Amino acid sequence: MSKQATEFQKKEMSKMYRGKEIFKPLNTGWIDEHVACVREWVANIFFYRKGDTTIMIDAGYNYDRLEEKMGWLGIAPKSIRDILITHQDTDHVGAVEADSPGLFREATLYIGETENRYLTGEVRRKVIYHLYKLPQVTINNKKVLLRDGELFCIGDIKIECMLVPGHTWGHMVYLIDNKYLFTGDTIWFGADGGYSFISALAEDNKLAVRSLTELEERLKKRGLQPMFITGHTGWSDNMNFVFAHREQLCSPFGKRVHDPSAPYDAYDETDDTEEGARSGYLKGVGR
Repeated sequence: MSKQATEFQKKEMSKMYRGKEIFKPLNTGWIDEHVACVREWVANIFFYRKGDTTIMIDAGYNYDRLEEKMGWLGIAPKSIRDILITHQDTDHVGAVEADSPGLFREATLYIGETENRYLTGEVRRKVIYHLYKLPQVTINNKKVLLRDGELFCIGDIKIECMLVPGHTWGHMVYLIDNKYLFTGDTIWFGADGGYSFISALAEDNKLAVRSLTELEERLKKRGLQPMFITGHTGWSDNMNFVFAHREQLCSPFGKRVHDPSAPYDAYDETDDTEEGARSGYLKGVGR
């Protein structure tokens, strides 16, 4: 279903969110010497490179320019053997769904055991304030199921799993080498700081807000101040900015929270170019 869902989002969500000033993805490029991203319309997928090992964080849409844009970064799809999945929405797993082109057919997926219940059909993903059920996702890759707090290594890369439910029931964020936190769809960055992610797309908004508070407390207790890297609104290393409005929701309809710096239609990616991808590190927000 990933191709159909991808085309639906490209067409209908472009209309729905046009002018709402909600999505502001990074263009394709490198954030620093370890982290790179590919832009797929409104979404980013990420790569973490350390020594001879490169892992992927989330698998984006069923997107026909993925291999091309990975080439801008000097990353070959066949080099990706391990993919961390924050959650199973189409814009985060499309490239590994059964009807995808199969660029990562041999890669092992790492996904939270609670989130995996969507893939088994035990629960169905609901969006638009629970009014719409999404089709079940089918993935045939080998999977490793993860629990909250689990620690493991891929090569010399240390990964810690943190369960942050709300957007989905089993949404996982990944702390890598204690320096980079890949947050998926838990945090939305506005012009004045971070908010709980888009309200219309959450399974439980109250739970999402509680989860953000718990995440902040968890990091502060350990004295960690990582780089926060989001799925749709860039990155920040300013912890005060990141959690500035953690108790509030990004609400694109009605009384809106929005960011005037976001593009009118983030599905228009004409400014995402190979030249830009090679022209220096991508800037963060809230600095």
